[in-house]
Amino acid sequence: MSRSPSDPSEAQATPEALWLRRREFLRLGAAGAIGAALSPLAAAEEGPEGPALAVARRSVMAGGEKPSTWAMATGYNNFYELGVDKEDPRRNARTLRPRPWKVRIDGEVSRPATVDIDEILRWFPLEERIYRMRCVEAWSMVVPWVGFPLKDLVKRVEPSSRARYVSFTTLMDPEQLPGQRRAVLPWPYVEGLRIDEATHPLALLAVGVYGRALPGQNGAPLRLVVPWKYGFKGAKSIVRISFTEARPRTTWAVASPTEYGFYANVNPAVDHPRWSQARERRLGEFLKRPTLPFNGYADQVAGLYAGMDLAKEF
Repeated sequence: MSRSPSDPSEAQATPEALWLRRREFLRLGAAGAIGAALSPLAAAEEGPEGPALAVARRSVMAGGEKPSTWAMATGYNNFYELGVDKEDPRRNARTLRPRPWKVRIDGEVSRPATVDIDEILRWFPLEERIYRMRCVEAWSMVVPWVGFPLKDLVKRVEPSSRARYVSFTTLMDPEQLPGQRRAVLPWPYVEGLRIDEATHPLALLAVGVYGRALPGQNGAPLRLVVPWKYGFKGAKSIVRISFTEARPRTTWAVASPTEYGFYANVNPAVDHPRWSQARERRLGEFLKRPTLPFNGYADQVAGLYAGMDLAKEF
């Protein structure tokens, strides 16, 4: 397969060995006294920071599983705009300024607008939802997000009948996001959903985690959470939401189309070209566990893909 200049090299792509390394999981593993004793990150955990958010409703949507620790969820991240190593986003997040922050909403809508993030927060009551989060790299965690249903925003801006997709674009500013100084990916980062995916009740726009405002490394001040899809679908630090008739050219699908598709539904039956997706390693656990179809949300979302060949439309 020929490569374009924007395609990441094999060295730039996150290797399987990075997440398989036992050292990483011992450092981040907080399962039991041994994991805590061996984990300097866990030992240094200070707990949630930033302002508390007023939460109107709480829902446990992870099969009763206990949430991962604050240190795991905020210290082990993929956010290439802040660096390609898992701990780079936490180290570099101080450069990201989440206020003031404007979000542009445009495209096939009756009510386009450019809105301050704090105005958006006044539009909708906030909910806490505890979701499983599955990375395409075959590690996972359980995260208590705070946000509001994406469908509520979609309804408010009144998309036209031509709006078949919704795209989400991350801030483009190398001063705030120094990872953008390297051509690791074609910047700015863009992700997208079909309109019926965007209006599904599980799709969330998150503004917080653990009851607090999102830290920079988690995509402050606004990020997408789609729990039945691999984590790379969750665009972070969103500055634009566009409604389009054509499918958006999403970043990873452009950079490496044979490895990362548009849909990115969690599917243990469809392997990544370089590793199996049948099992995953939950941070804080040493043994792998089976991966659930649609990350355990099949009962709610499988109907969205009726009649599709999910091995081809991956």
